[in-house]
Amino acid sequence: MNLTLILAFHRVAAAGSFTHAARMSGVSQPTLSGQVRALEKAAGVRLFERTGRRIRRTEAGDALYTSTIRLSDAIADAERTLVGAKSGRAGALRVSADSAIHVLPVLGLMKKAAGDLNFTLRISNSSEVTAHVLNEEADVGVMARATSDPRLTAAKIRHDRLVLLVSRKDPLASRKRVRLTEFGGRDLVVREKGSITREVIEQRLETAGIKPGQVFDVATREAVREAVAAGFGAGVVFASEAGGDPRLATLAIQGADLAVAEYAICRSERRRVPLIAQFFDAAARLATQNNWL
Repeated sequence: MNLTLILAFHRVAAAGSFTHAARMSGVSQPTLSGQVRALEKAAGVRLFERTGRRIRRTEAGDALYTSTIRLSDAIADAERTLVGAKSGRAGALRVSADSAIHVLPVLGLMKKAAGDLNFTLRISNSSEVTAHVLNEEADVGVMARATSDPRLTAAKIRHDRLVLLVSRKDPLASRKRVRLTEFGGRDLVVREKGSITREVIEQRLETAGIKPGQVFDVATREAVREAVAAGFGAGVVFASEAGGDPRLATLAIQGADLAVAEYAICRSERRRVPLIAQFFDAAARLATQNNWL
C-alpha cells in the first residue's frame, strides 16, 4: 500500500477537512482529494462520508485512523531524532501556551532532568492553543481553558485567580483590593477575544450588570502591562503573572468568583510519547513542590 496515500488520509482525518489539511501540510486540496480517492479505490472501501463540504470517517476510516495515528507518531519521532542528531540535542518538543510564565518552569525542570532539551514555544490565546494541539501543530499545550474534548487529555497544573493591575499613578494604587462594582465606567486593558482572561472578566461584569468604559484588547500579557503603564486603563491578568513591574500595583478583586486554573493538554493517543509524558510528569512535580494545586 502506498505510504503517501495513507499519510494523505491521516492528514485529512486529523484535520477534519480537506481544506484545513491542505493548508497545514502545504499540499493543494485537489492533490489531497485525489490521493484519498486513490487510497479508497486501492483498498476497495470508502474511508469518508462526504456531505457537501463536510466529511465524516466511515467505520473503515475510523479503524484506519487508529493505525495511522501510530504511524504518524513514529514518523514524528523519527523526525525529532534526526533533528536531535543534527543539532546534537536529545529531543525536540513543540509547545503552544497562553503564557510563557506557566510553561518555562516545566521546560526548565525537564532540561535539568535530561541534561539537554530542544523545544519550540508559541504564545497564543487558549482557543488557538487548543487548535494547535488538535491539528498536531504542537505536541503539548498549556492554557487556562478547561476542556472536555474526548480527543484531548488534560491535567490541571496550577490554581490561579484574576487580579487588577493599575499604574502607580492611579488613585487605586495605594489600596490592596478593589470591588468588581468599581469597574463601572473604568477603562480596561485585556487580552484579545479567545483568551480565558477576557472571557471570565466579561462574564462576571455582564452577570453583575457592570459596564466598564473603553476596553482595549492586546495580544499578550506583556502588552497588557505596557498599556497599563502607559495610562490606557487598568489591566486584568492572572495573579501569577502580575508581579515584578515597579510601575504597576496589583489589587485583589472582590465581589466575584475570579478563580482560574492552568492545564496541560495533548492529544489523547499521544499521551505516552516519551517527551510528552516527561512534560506532564515535570508539570505534576512542579505543582506538588510549589503547592500550586
